[in-house]
Amino acid sequence: MTLQQSFVALKPDAIQRGLTADIIHRFELKGLKLVALKMVKVDEALASQHYAEHIGKDFYPSLVNFITSGPVIAMVWEGRDAIAVCRRVIGNTDPEKAEPGTIRFDFGQAPQRNIIHGCDSPESAVREIALYFKPEEILSGWNRDIDKWIVPGGL
Repeated sequence: MTLQQSFVALKPDAIQRGLTADIIHRFELKGLKLVALKMVKVDEALASQHYAEHIGKDFYPSLVNFITSGPVIAMVWEGRDAIAVCRRVIGNTDPEKAEPGTIRFDFGQAPQRNIIHGCDSPESAVREIALYFKPEEILSGWNRDIDKWIVPGGL
C-alpha cells in the first residue's frame, strides 16, 4: 500500500444536477485528502488529450460532445492506494453494473452519462493530473490534525 495521487473529474451531468458536494463528501469519508480542485470548461483540444486512447472509436465523438457540454470539476485526491480507493468509490462505468453504494450506482444514468471520471492507473493519474493542473496548484504538503486517526481508504 502506497501513498498515491488520483485524478477525478465530475462531469457536466454531476454539476448540472447539483451533486458536487455529495460526491466530494464520499471521498472525504474514505479518508482521502483533497489536494487540488478547480472548475474548468473543457474545450475540444483538452478533451482530445483526455480521451486520447479512444480516438477513432465509434463512441469518441459523443465523449467529446458530452465533456465539452458544460463545466467540469477537476480534482486530485491523495491517500493510501488512492487510485484503487477512488475506483471503488466511483463504481463500474455502466451504472447498471455498478455496486450499490457507489457514485455511479447511486447517481449515474447511462454508461456515457455516468457522473464522474476516475483515472485507472498510476500512469493515467500522472498524465491526467498534468492535463488539468500545474504542479504549484497541487497542495499535497498540508496535514490534517485528524490524519493520525484515519486509515486512508479504509479497510
